[in-house]
Amino acid sequence: MKLITINTPMQTTSLQNIKISPESAKQFATQVVTWYHLQGRKHLPWQQNKTPYSVWVSEIMLQQTQVTTVIPYYQRFMASFPTIKALATADEDNVLHHWTGLGYYARARNLHKAAQIIANEYKGVFPKDITQVIALPGIGRSTAGAILSLSLNQHHPILDGNVKRVLARNYLVEGYTGLAKFDKTLWPLSETLTPAIDTGFYTQAMMDLGATVCTRSKPTCEICPVKTSCLAMASSQQANFPQKKPKKKIPEKNTIMVIPRITTATSDSVLMEKRPPTGIWGGLWCFYEVSDKSEITHLLQSLGLQTATKQGSQQELTTFRHTFSHFHLDISPIIIDCIRSQINSQEISEPRKQKWYDLHSEANVGLAASTKKLIGLLQNN
Repeated sequence: MKLITINTPMQTTSLQNIKISPESAKQFATQVVTWYHLQGRKHLPWQQNKTPYSVWVSEIMLQQTQVTTVIPYYQRFMASFPTIKALATADEDNVLHHWTGLGYYARARNLHKAAQIIANEYKGVFPKDITQVIALPGIGRSTAGAILSLSLNQHHPILDGNVKRVLARNYLVEGYTGLAKFDKTLWPLSETLTPAIDTGFYTQAMMDLGATVCTRSKPTCEICPVKTSCLAMASSQQANFPQKKPKKKIPEKNTIMVIPRITTATSDSVLMEKRPPTGIWGGLWCFYEVSDKSEITHLLQSLGLQTATKQGSQQELTTFRHTFSHFHLDISPIIIDCIRSQINSQEISEPRKQKWYDLHSEANVGLAASTKKLIGLLQNN
């Protein structure tokens, strides 16, 4: 049995060992496509009346997100932005509002930017050249290949997480997702196996195969269409491929979120700021942050506010944890009942993009997950 390896400190790469005959490649593709016609998914919303735009939106949403989670977001998004032009001319806050809760918000910002580029440079028509597609914000080689093959049946390979898992197991390719040499080994395999005919069916089949049969845990190998050629199944090593990424200790950080609130007879509003377009929660509306309680007074002054004099004007909520891909953030929220100060607005330092959010009416803005959670707590109280 041949083991295909990649570079590690103790091993030597031998990429020329990865050889698949035209006959074997054709057989693999035929088995996969035949399985798709019998067992593959064909009724997902983005599979109906496919266009490059609809496939593009779905592929971006499906990055690092489960199908069942994506479906309602996709349906709402397409109802509000049915065309590239509609998305390009939409306000960024409205786009992010439709993404609230889906996570990885850079995807939404890049989708919006790319739509504006397509509207300006391609007259609102999604480009059909893969080089032009890859040049758009937020679209890499695999996503570009998926869009063009699924919507236009163009001959392009893909290498998303599901395809990596199928290929790594079938050919016993060592490594893990995120390791550059792992991808470098798998791309030639994907290129060789992707058929020039029925490329769209093959692409969808490979994604479905990884998502529903060749799953991370407990793969149902007995119904896999390529089980006879799978080296991992032959050697009972399915659980070892792909390998697990080495775990790193995730750093822990903490912050105090300050929630200025003004309550009147007709409204109950809290003050937020819009984050810069890049970085954590980029472009989203969030509550203000300080690292120490002693900074709160200065923050309020800079916002033209002061603490209400009534007793109990500050309320500390229970600290909760929000986990990002690369660190844990422990958030300690403090609600502060405020009144507007008599300071002249010209004296207020650090002008920011602010919004008084009425707790009794939903605004069409993008909210960070922590912000949405806190608004829910405030509304329930």
